[in-house]
Amino acid sequence: MPNDFPRSHRVADFIQREISELIRTEVKDPRVSEMLTVSSVEVSRDLGTAKIHYTIMNPEPGEREGTEKALKNAAGFLRKKLATRLNTRSVPHLRFYYDDSIERGAHMSALIDNAVASNTTSDDDATTANPDPGDNGLKD
Repeated sequence: MPNDFPRSHRVADFIQREISELIRTEVKDPRVSEMLTVSSVEVSRDLGTAKIHYTIMNPEPGEREGTEKALKNAAGFLRKKLATRLNTRSVPHLRFYYDDSIERGAHMSALIDNAVASNTTSDDDATTANPDPGDNGLKD
């Protein structure tokens, strides 16, 4: 029976927890946002690379770029710290990617809310135009 939860997924979950903790407690770079959240981690099958997706809640102008540079600079430091916690032969190279799915979702939600608010037909007009759905307007 094949394993339903492969090793790369277990390692990715472990890395997500540990990287979140390390960024919060060990990284002292002021460019790293305090509102940073590691949203997901993908580890390659050979455990050579870890793609770390992060997001920032309500980023200030320029905060995203500063955090991106700081994480890129801290990747080696974080990898070294992760090596002491990760019980594998090698530690994956860390690659950081900004995850804008929350921002896109909020934007889409705002667009939908605006479309609903600007809807010119009301539900009352639709029911008064044809009060009986079975009535086709013909007399017997």
